[in-house]
Amino acid sequence: MATLTQAAAALPLDVFPDGLKTTGQHPPLYEELHPFDEFPKSISGPTIWKAEEYRDTPENWTHRFSPEEIAELSATSDAFLASKTPLTGISKGNFPLPKLAALLSILREDLLHAKGFILFKGFPVQEWGNHKSAVAYMGLGTYLGYFVSQNSRGHVLGHVKDLGEDPTKIDSVRIYRTNARQYFHADDCDIVGLLCISRALEGGESDIVSSHHVYNTLARERPDVLKTLTDPIWYFDRKGETSKGQDEFIRTSVIYLERGDTPRVYTKWDPYYVRSLTRFSSIGLVPALTPTQLEALEVLEATCQRLALHMILEVGDIQFLANSHVLHARTAYKDYAPPAPRRHLMRLWLATPESEGGWRLPFWDSDEKKRGGVQVDDTAPVAPLDAE
Repeated sequence: MATLTQAAAALPLDVFPDGLKTTGQHPPLYEELHPFDEFPKSISGPTIWKAEEYRDTPENWTHRFSPEEIAELSATSDAFLASKTPLTGISKGNFPLPKLAALLSILREDLLHAKGFILFKGFPVQEWGNHKSAVAYMGLGTYLGYFVSQNSRGHVLGHVKDLGEDPTKIDSVRIYRTNARQYFHADDCDIVGLLCISRALEGGESDIVSSHHVYNTLARERPDVLKTLTDPIWYFDRKGETSKGQDEFIRTSVIYLERGDTPRVYTKWDPYYVRSLTRFSSIGLVPALTPTQLEALEVLEATCQRLALHMILEVGDIQFLANSHVLHARTAYKDYAPPAPRRHLMRLWLATPESEGGWRLPFWDSDEKKRGGVQVDDTAPVAPLDAE
């Protein structure tokens, strides 16, 4: 494995302004995967929670920005804009937040190692506009992790918006670019952030669930399903977002363990990426989903729905989630008629290397700063201010 220093030294700063490159998608280290009998019978601790614990107590999972915090974000964003530094070069080093930093350090710990979600309120997107909002949002994110590319275009600032693409073409279309329902899933990063710029006319609401609560529920009710999810028999589609010489799919398990002592249970899942492989299974490159697997994915989705916490993102809300132990979903939605703006969320994918408190994942890049994400060859990172 190349060291971080070696990897960074080889990168041209005119292409990768922060000196770091997203490592991208990779198969797991198969020798680090464990058989089902080595998984815990149940999970306990701060990463497990039930929706009823939070449904009527939003004060326990929301933080409204104070005027002082907004003033600090505003001043630092203005200074960053004046510096003419590219948005892809933003980092903790050039985005100082001396007052907010302490809160964000506590929040990062809670995201990675406790309940795994937070909702910020009161981010002044309408006052600031897309450019300054993007700067402040990405600057905030650098205190939680390192931003990684989210697609083959190198977007490190993503945009969840209906671009009129066909959601039934799941082998090539990314669902976040449509208005279709998103089933419970985890993204290819450690922490995902969503900043609401504008809402839909109806729908587009968020559901989240503790995957550790789901695990315990399946362990009691359907241990056979849980075992199927821990077997490395699942193929995930790359949807063509591959570098030269890479396979179009990855074989892995849905649920796996950290490396090292006292390993925690990690869930990596997206049913769209599992169901979209018929173009390969039809010609024998990968096995078709078995009846056992089809039942497992249906039981997993139904269990998530049953245990989920529902929340609505208002304009100026920011939701951060840990993909390690929280799964999330979105209801289908309908936009306002033009000329009203379409539903629009700015998205961040953030990485947390294990030497900086991240989970010890069974992947070669576990200690790379920008582990995970989607990287195609040497595609440069870009931070567009709207969907494209």
